[in-house]
Formats: sequence, C-alpha cells, structure tokens
Amino acid sequence: MSDTILEAQRAPTGIRSLSMQQALNAALSDAMALDPRVLVFGEDVGALGGVFRVTDALQSRFGESRVFDTPLAESGIIGTAVGLAMAGWRPVPEIQFDGFAFPAFDQIVCQLARMNYRSRGALPMPVTVRVPSFGGIRAPEHHGESLEAYFAHVPGLKVVSPSNPHQAYHLLRYAIAEPDPVIFLEPKARYWNPGEVTQEPGALEGAVIARPGRHATLVAWGAMVARCCQVAELAAEDGVELEVLDLRWLKPIDEPALAESIGRTGRAVIVHEAPLSGGLGGELAALISQLCFGRLKAPVERVTGFDVPYPAGDLEDEHIPDVDRILFGVRRVLEYGRG
Repeated sequence: MSDTILEAQRAPTGIRSLSMQQALNAALSDAMALDPRVLVFGEDVGALGGVFRVTDALQSRFGESRVFDTPLAESGIIGTAVGLAMAGWRPVPEIQFDGFAFPAFDQIVCQLARMNYRSRGALPMPVTVRVPSFGGIRAPEHHGESLEAYFAHVPGLKVVSPSNPHQAYHLLRYAIAEPDPVIFLEPKARYWNPGEVTQEPGALEGAVIARPGRHATLVAWGAMVARCCQVAELAAEDGVELEVLDLRWLKPIDEPALAESIGRTGRAVIVHEAPLSGGLGGELAALISQLCFGRLKAPVERVTGFDVPYPAGDLEDEHIPDVDRILFGVRRVLEYGRG
C-alpha cells in the first residue's frame, strides 16, 4: 500500500457526528487540502455546492480553478477527467444523478477503464467518479438507478458504495488516493442520516460485518445495509440471528469475507435494488456456490428490484426491497428442505 493511501486513511481533523452528505464534503475538503492535484468538477458543483450540497463551500475555499462547473455533458465531464489524469492531476468528477451516467459510458468504458492497460502503465488513471446512486428519494425518471452491475462488469474499474457516514468519509479519501479509476456510488437515501465518524478508519479494503449472526447471512451494500440491519433486528425478536455483511467493494468482491460468513451460517440472502436479471446478485450467488458449496444448507436467495425500468415517484416503494420481502427471503432459506 502506498504512502499516499496510508496518509489518506488518517483523518487530519477531529470529526464526530456527521450526516453522509457532510462526511463526503469533509472528505473532499481534506483531500484537496492534502493534495493540490485534487480537482472537483461537474454540473452545479461550484457556487451552488451540488444538488445535494456535497461540494458546498469548496469553491470558496479552494477557488474556481480547483472546483468548477461543467456544461451539461456527462461524456465531456469524464473525457475532461481522463485528460487531466493524463496530465498528472487527480480528478474527482461528479455525475449529478446516476441516470445521467449513461451518456458517459463510452468515455468510462473505452477510455477511463482502459487507458492504464492501453499505455502499459505509463498513463495511470487516478480518477474518482462520484455518482449519487440508487433510489429512496422518490425522484423523477433518470434520477434513481442501480448501475453497479454495469460498472462492475468493466475490467479496469473499481466500484465501491459506502453505507454510513464513517465509511463515506474514509472510503472517499481512500478512493481519491488510489492510482486506479474508482466509481464511487453514494446512496442518496442515506445522505441525511447522521452517524459517528472517527479518525481511525478501520479496514478500508473488502467487506465488513455490520451485524453478527449465525442462522443466515444477508449480503448488501449502500442503503440496503441499513434495511437489512432493520430486518435482523425484527428477526431477533423471534430468536433468528441474522448476520449482515456489508459488501462495500463491488469490484473487487471480497471473496474471503463471503466464504467466511456464509460458510459459517450456511445460508445466504442477497439484497439489492437493481433488477434481478443480470444483477450483481447473480455474480455473488455464483461465487458463494463455488466457495461454500459443501456448506450451504439452502440455495442462495436473491431479494431484488423487479425487471422493469426503474420506477419514479410513488411506485419506487414497490420496487425497492422492503422489510417484508427480505423477511420472506429469509424464511425461504431457513425453511428449505423441511417437510
């Protein structure tokens, strides 16, 4: 691990209770103060501070040359980031909403993800693409998507999604210090939830156990981690101890953590907001079958969004896995083979 990344793991300022939005803002501010090569840009990130105010006051602190607005052209935003990285900068572009990432896919897949490989290491891409992601805020069309499987499929990209303010701060600092391109998926529904952010980052690579248990493992990331913890609390009232594994890194996937947790509980329920078909849950289920085949007590269960375009507004509540749907998934793996 490089000295730069080790330095990025240390929070230079005392941080206590913050929302995820505030934690991300603090991470950007501290990263820019530490490294003058870090640049922040995107649609309305300057004077406005971003639609979610994640970049609030950064322009006034660091100036318009380091925090600046771009045209409404996502392909141009990522193309600019690629060029800046080639010139030695550490760009942190923002895609304003996850659904706006589609116009940028050509640049992400064909340039950002491949440049280091294409140049045989001569042109690393230390670019962190921030993407407010997933649903939960009842936004209009194109403002709520689950794109993790698209990004995780692309060789050369790393993909991460924090589930709480502490992770948001330290994982963003870590991502910015990385020499490789990172897609940083921020769960919009968790922006305003407060949490403790300490100076000690803890482990920043791989998955973490959000709640220990022994009867089954719930595998989730982003906003679904908190929902799975809620499910675990309810299940505990009936004597069922569910482990919640917060995957965090969706590329690369922490295979040892999967094997340890699910090999111990013998049952797995994967929860994500994206549609079932072709979702990241399918890749996880395949890995779990390979790693834990002899120890599984039931088939791997997936509780996901439906195979429809991501719905807008009031229909969103029907699409995102809720407590009842997850509990039914848990029931299926616990009762498998009985009778």
